[in-house]
Amino acid sequence: MPKIELHRHLEGSLRLSTLVEIAEQYGIEMPEYDIETLRPFVQMMPDEERNSQHFLSKFMTLRQFYRSNDIVARVARELVEDCAEDNIRYLEMRFTPKALCNITEEPLESMVPLVCDAANEAAERCGITVRYILSINRHESVELGEKTLRAALNNRHRGVIGLDLGGDEANYPGLEFRPLFVRAKAAGLGITIHAGEWAGSASVWNAIGNLGADRVGHGVLVLDDPAMVQVLIDKKIVLEVCPSSNVLSGVVRSMEEHPLIALNERGVITTLNTDDPLICNITLTDEIMRTMEHMGATIEDIKQYMIRAAQVSFLPEDERNQLVSEFRDLMATL
Repeated sequence: MPKIELHRHLEGSLRLSTLVEIAEQYGIEMPEYDIETLRPFVQMMPDEERNSQHFLSKFMTLRQFYRSNDIVARVARELVEDCAEDNIRYLEMRFTPKALCNITEEPLESMVPLVCDAANEAAERCGITVRYILSINRHESVELGEKTLRAALNNRHRGVIGLDLGGDEANYPGLEFRPLFVRAKAAGLGITIHAGEWAGSASVWNAIGNLGADRVGHGVLVLDDPAMVQVLIDKKIVLEVCPSSNVLSGVVRSMEEHPLIALNERGVITTLNTDDPLICNITLTDEIMRTMEHMGATIEDIKQYMIRAAQVSFLPEDERNQLVSEFRDLMATL
């Protein structure tokens, strides 16, 4: 099935086999250089407590692997190759430039073209369209956010189309970043904000009302606030929903209890995404199958998710209309 994904983090999408090779090459200490030895450190395990602390701890390990520019370019290429293998035709890959250059101390401004050029090469080779969303962490400085915005604007010709704010939404509302997002939106970048994942509807309102979000990453904790649900409907705000991630990070207790279907029934615009395929041990195909098996979604529902994803992509209007038309035709032939 041809697919579209709008919410996938580069930093959570590495291959286990690649991590083992990097560990061997750079002497990263491990009990043994084996995939199964490494797996519990970078992937949520079945018997592991499901909460944000355990989920985010996987990133702490992964950040040790960005030892060179060649490694960053490699993982960007491999992410695109893996998406093409899963028949994803259009991808909006997001990444946090600062996270990729903490060890190498590469200037943030040069990290963005490095990632984009590597991924664009793979995209052309694999026949997939890839665009990029740059992420800012809430707990980091506005000055760093300013650099990220500048890098986004300077690399639009490489496919950068959006700006994101991620991190601890409960303790860092991110209001100090508002001027950056106002400028980004005025310049034509799409705005997506992580909210309503580990904090409630007030966080989602902050994302929409103060930071100008066109789309909200996750947003699944709004269902207990009818007024906020109505705001999402009235403003046509899109939720980038990642069910497996929400379960593994303890946002919801099980796939059966996930609010995705209830949000759809209320009239909220939703899309279906993986978030962090390595950490969740999934592909987008897996996510689709789980939605059908555990939530009762039908193949017709899945087709509509794909068409909706095309409709709410951050592409320029003419390219977006072309993608919508392409996917309407593709879904009609299934």
